Amino acid sequence: MTTTALAWTDANGWQTAGPAGATRAQLVLYFGQAALLEDPAGPLRDLRLRYPHARLAGCSTSGEILGGAVRDGSVAALAIEFRHSSVRTEAVAVAGSADSFAAAAELGRRLAGPDLRHVFLLSDGLAVNGTALTEGIRAALPGVSVTGGLAGDGPHFRRTVVGLDGDVGPHRVVAVGFYGERLRVSAGSAGGWDPFGPHRLITKSEGNVLFELDGQPALPLYKRYLGERAAGLPATGLLFPLSLLADRDAECGLVRTILAVDEARQSLTFAGDLPQGRYVRLMRAGGDALIGGAGQAAERLQAPSARSGFALLVSCVGRKLILGQRIDEEVEAVRLAVGSDTPAVGFYSYGEIGPRGDLARCELHNQTMTVTVFAEDV
Repeated sequence: MTTTALAWTDANGWQTAGPAGATRAQLVLYFGQAALLEDPAGPLRDLRLRYPHARLAGCSTSGEILGGAVRDGSVAALAIEFRHSSVRTEAVAVAGSADSFAAAAELGRRLAGPDLRHVFLLSDGLAVNGTALTEGIRAALPGVSVTGGLAGDGPHFRRTVVGLDGDVGPHRVVAVGFYGERLRVSAGSAGGWDPFGPHRLITKSEGNVLFELDGQPALPLYKRYLGERAAGLPATGLLFPLSLLADRDAECGLVRTILAVDEARQSLTFAGDLPQGRYVRLMRAGGDALIGGAGQAAERLQAPSARSGFALLVSCVGRKLILGQRIDEEVEAVRLAVGSDTPAVGFYSYGEIGPRGDLARCELHNQTMTVTVFAEDV
């Protein structure tokens, strides 16, 4: 397996970042600002010309990861040439969150095969219910590992796009299937967030829309915790996600982050489901805890070193807002664990798809760093 890492900036156009080994790439993954990806005369046109025989798949971001650096307003890409493996790509349209399960299940059915080793899933970040999305792909592909993420739009939450080859736009889900007996894939996910405050019962919700906690309207209750930061919702909600608990006595669970607020209905919309009858707690974290969590994600990988392969990193926009100028430290913590010479590309998202702890099955996460490492046996 050989790879070529590339970065596009307005000042320099496309430039390679390291050795240009993937001259006959079968797959190019890209992540960048939505406006750049949708521009018909923009960076993707040149990328298609450079790799005419490759499938191109990617999405918009809240920050682009390439090597040990994080950028905004750019495009990061990785061209991959496999020696013993192959890829297939599929895309479906989604009208809204109600289509999420069916869309993912359809993608899974299209990609199913005896030598399918892994699926990398990219989704619209605003029009899709991430919980239903992961449930759909699990139902269609039991036992197949899946990672990926929900597209981002900086801190704006207005428009996200996903692309496959020349088709780039909102309301899309794209899946990349990786096939081959010699392909080795491993994934890890971790957060670094700490819960605080009381356990609160979800007394009214519909899917990923939260209406009441402990019998009180959810939005004003949440605003009281945010204080003066409440004026910046939904973006400031990224600083205080909810932990969805397995039971009343649990201390930590799946992290859920806000996508939108509805003042009229006094509700909060999250990236994944918040089932009625479950308990939640607020969460917070400092920079050192988040950086440590990113390193833990990479340390959970079970595969051998990917020095002959590559790594895909998907982290959350909320972590980026908290870390600020320290954001590169999160990526470096991952690279220290997987090997600093391992090509790495990825993005900051509105939701991460990956394993939970020691469980191999994919889940929707928020506010985590998810790392997927690919390598081929010789």
